[in-house]
Amino acid sequence: MSVKDVIKKSVYESFGGGTGMSTGNILVILVAACLIGFYIFMIYKLSSKAAFYSKDLNMTLAGMTLVVAAIMIAMQSNLIVSLGMVGALSIVRFRNAVKNPMDLLYLFWAVSAGIICGVGLYILAIILCAAMTVMLLVLEAIPICKTSSLLVIRGFSDQINCEHINNVINKYCNYAKEKSRSIKNNETELIIEVKTKEKEKLLKELSYQNNLTQIHFLSHDGESRM
Repeated sequence: MSVKDVIKKSVYESFGGGTGMSTGNILVILVAACLIGFYIFMIYKLSSKAAFYSKDLNMTLAGMTLVVAAIMIAMQSNLIVSLGMVGALSIVRFRNAVKNPMDLLYLFWAVSAGIICGVGLYILAIILCAAMTVMLLVLEAIPICKTSSLLVIRGFSDQINCEHINNVINKYCNYAKEKSRSIKNNETELIIEVKTKEKEKLLKELSYQNNLTQIHFLSHDGESRM
């Protein structure tokens, strides 16, 4: 067989002459992708916050690993299938809104794990899963600081004692900063940013002051970087 015949044969095989991958290898790749997809499913279920958890999305993550692995097997079969896959996938548009930014991380994790399994690098896929799990546990263990709350106080301008109010706030708050002060129709409104672990005591002592008409304590479940 001449060199020309060898080149023709290799080109023919690359365009449509068959996979070059045994049935056993294909089954091993798909089983590995299934196991890793199930692992991602469990990690997402355990780590996701209840308010953002979506079982449909979680099942999509698990299935995506298997589907991407199958696509990689098909793309390795011949050049025509590879070009067809690229062309078909390039016109796909996903417009589903992502509620939690962490979902993007899991989506890329599932896709990358499927690609790695599809090319037969099972050890790398296992190492990726282990490294991702450790990183998520470490980042989750890092303490965070709660955001400040807002204390809104209203009272008659000629009766309100701002100095006494500040003394009470400093008594129960680790941090306090006046954000706004407005006067309208002989009524003063104070907006103070505070951080406290003794909210009940603070509000109770402020309520003893008869010259205050309204007291509001506003807080949310956000987080701050400090």
